Amino acid sequence: MGFLEHLDELRTRLIRSCIAVAAGMAVAFFFVDRIATFVEGPVVRSLPPGSTLVFTRPSEAFSFYLDLALIGGVILAAPFVTYQVWRFIAPGLYAREKRFVLPFLAFTTIGTVAGALFSHYVLFPATMGFFGTFSTDTMKFLPRVEDTFDLYKSMMLGMVAVFQLPTLIFFLARFGLVTARFLWRNIKYAVLGIFVVAAVLTPSSDAWTQATFAAPMICLYVISIVIAWVVAPRSNARSSRQSANLRLVVGAMVATKAARAVTRASTS
Repeated sequence: MGFLEHLDELRTRLIRSCIAVAAGMAVAFFFVDRIATFVEGPVVRSLPPGSTLVFTRPSEAFSFYLDLALIGGVILAAPFVTYQVWRFIAPGLYAREKRFVLPFLAFTTIGTVAGALFSHYVLFPATMGFFGTFSTDTMKFLPRVEDTFDLYKSMMLGMVAVFQLPTLIFFLARFGLVTARFLWRNIKYAVLGIFVVAAVLTPSSDAWTQATFAAPMICLYVISIVIAWVVAPRSNARSSRQSANLRLVVGAMVATKAARAVTRASTS
């Protein structure tokens, strides 16, 4: 295909994706009240008694419902849009590279859902609850719909990006760009960076709250080390068997030492 043919193919994929998003948006608009209740739930539960969401511009609430319908349409059309992206780039990939489409889709989907759920049920309610603690008799906490929803979207996008770390490490390790040993040696720097990110994302200065938000990120980093260890490329079958046996031995040793440490701590 020539350059103009590629542009025509890209236009076709974009038009089909936009039609799918518009159709999903139309479907989501019928359930926009339920979607709004789901999104507003964490805010309402975390507000001080007597507080509520307000809007000060005539079109603010209407824009909020349109944004919800758009997000719902994008979610409903996501599988079809992903398929269109795959159809566009697949002709330029080698056969061995096409095999990674299923792991890529699976990992990105799991990471997206996990990050969105963590932001919706943990991070965002805790943030709004912290802001609500400044409400007094002379200063009433009445957050605007637009400002609250902007914060909701920003936090969700940030956590969705953070939860893509295992997917990123999977492909970097698979292509030999990073190793589990490298990740393990630099884990102290990673933990430091994670707590810095948690301190930025968390408005509270409480160390316990920051540790609560940093814990999932540390778990994701450890999971990424395991993923890099498992998917590391092997040179041949013999080395693969030897590597697998070595990993089993090392894993058993680590588990034994951990059990002994727990036993000593419990007896002392």
